Amino acid sequence: MAMEVPAIKLSSCELTMPVIGMGTSSSPPVAPETTKAAIIEAIKAGYRHFDTAFAYRSEQPLGEAIAEALHLGLIKSRDELFITSKLWSSFAEKHLVVPAIKMSLRNLQLDYIDLYLIHLPLRLSQEVKQLPVIREHIFPLDIKSVWEEMEDCKNLGLTKAIGVSNFSCKKLEELLSTAKIPPAVNQVEMNPLWQQKKLREFCKARDIHVSAFSPLGANNTEWGDNRILDCHVLEEIAMAKGKTTAQISLRWLYEQGVSSIAKSFNEERMRQNLDIFDWSLTEEESKNISQLPQRKGLTLASILGPHDLALELDAETLNEN
Repeated sequence: MAMEVPAIKLSSCELTMPVIGMGTSSSPPVAPETTKAAIIEAIKAGYRHFDTAFAYRSEQPLGEAIAEALHLGLIKSRDELFITSKLWSSFAEKHLVVPAIKMSLRNLQLDYIDLYLIHLPLRLSQEVKQLPVIREHIFPLDIKSVWEEMEDCKNLGLTKAIGVSNFSCKKLEELLSTAKIPPAVNQVEMNPLWQQKKLREFCKARDIHVSAFSPLGANNTEWGDNRILDCHVLEEIAMAKGKTTAQISLRWLYEQGVSSIAKSFNEERMRQNLDIFDWSLTEEESKNISQLPQRKGLTLASILGPHDLALELDAETLNEN
């Protein structure tokens, strides 16, 4: 039986978003058929929010899975789903934003995206075909002109909501100083071992919803590790409650008012990751989690190369914690 997932209302649009979404990024990559099959299983389990991006190369299998789910009667309408995609940095220029979202819509076989995010607070050359990049191919983001195009995407009905990803408080302030439509969401790395309290407070004060990627530490990826799943404090809480460490992490995020993008293609773990809504953490358990040592897992320099701009943006994020 499919589980019901609560939803939160996003600001600056008439839209609600399920508080747990399924991630579709695989590192190292998997076959499109594997992604498609996992998404269909996730819909059966109760997932209605799916997070993709041009850079993940998962838009096409997600679109195929949605078409098949409709054909199988797993959902009655595309409107039952919440789809997030992202503007890749090679298209983060004024004249390329609208064509980029239209390309994503073609990949997804959809008429609109629910939430479209700027993937990174920087621009890459269109010559970039792989990561890391050379220094000559990475540039600062012209936030004002790119955000104006993001606003056009919303005004044209190509997306219902717009937001950002991997933005620091400093970058959000820059965006908010000129934005006509404020970002509805900032999707960032967040989990009990990277809690981002200052960013959460900043976003809450400005009605920007925070969504967490890597809520489980991105275990079994090229850049993640098992520090969440093997965290002794989380393990102890999980044992006492008869839960998994993954469930403890996701429940903690939910209690902070944060939504999560959890990636698992394993059917049992998919269902476990949704089973966090009929129990809660005690005050002492929450206090113990709040005192965990903090370390960021993903840095821009580790993906793009140790270039000045990447290091500067990483320092912004680290200095805010």
